[in-house]
Amino acid sequence: MSTIEKAVTKLNRDNTGRSESSAQQSSEQLQVHEPIAVKPQVVQEASAGHDNSSHTVQLNLAMLEKNNFVSLSKERRLINEEYRVIKRKLINNAFGALSKTLQHPNLILVTSSRPGEGKTFSAINLALSIALEQDKTVLLVDADVLRPNVSKTLNISHNLGLTDYLQSTDVTVPDILLSTNVERLKLITAGSPHHLSTELLASERMSQLVNEFASRYSDRIVIFDAPPLLGVNETAVMAAMCGQAVIVVEENRTRLAEIEQSVSLLPEEMAVGFLINKAHRNQGKGYGYGYYYGAS
Repeated sequence: MSTIEKAVTKLNRDNTGRSESSAQQSSEQLQVHEPIAVKPQVVQEASAGHDNSSHTVQLNLAMLEKNNFVSLSKERRLINEEYRVIKRKLINNAFGALSKTLQHPNLILVTSSRPGEGKTFSAINLALSIALEQDKTVLLVDADVLRPNVSKTLNISHNLGLTDYLQSTDVTVPDILLSTNVERLKLITAGSPHHLSTELLASERMSQLVNEFASRYSDRIVIFDAPPLLGVNETAVMAAMCGQAVIVVEENRTRLAEIEQSVSLLPEEMAVGFLINKAHRNQGKGYGYGYYYGAS
């Protein structure tokens, strides 16, 4: 039994009143964690989509596909199929029966126990996959203000982001909100480094922003790419504002004790899922992803 399976079994034994569902598949393509080389283009716009965003970034979708991210093309790819399984549970939690028991069920925290387990890769793929939905929109927020990786991975740049908004009332949501050439996908970068990042994320201004994210659009899912749970305070602060969490773990690397410690830092009422990164299966398919859902 793998480390993550032991963790899920323990969670379910301790919390018998909630249900667990699991989905796992495999792929040969899923070992991408390095920033990719794309050429960004920033375009000024008066408005984009149904948000009052003032900037658009062009994502190099061909390069993303080449680097084994979820593809927006018509080609059928294993990674697309895997993330369809993963996102379906999250969407059901956000808008289905369970949503009535969660605070801000459409706000999803993506994190890990330690750095390097693939949380940013997973957060971007979840956002791309949800953007393929015909009746949902997705906002990807780089909330890893200590070591921001969404902008680095997508190779986009913007001079204002989350921390800039939180520390200045002169910065507005349209100033930090980026539309993309993916119709239903928007981005917010991490912003300027700040020594009071925990205090900024715990501020009333952040709480108001999160409430706006949760309620402004009935069809929107917000994904926060957050710092790892262990060793920092920012992620626990963010978790208190979200209804769901996805903990990315690397099979044969992440320890059971680390998973248990990570889960203990999350609110008890939160819906918690595990996404297995680089899980080696014996079906001859190489590396892949699995998703185990458990409610804490």
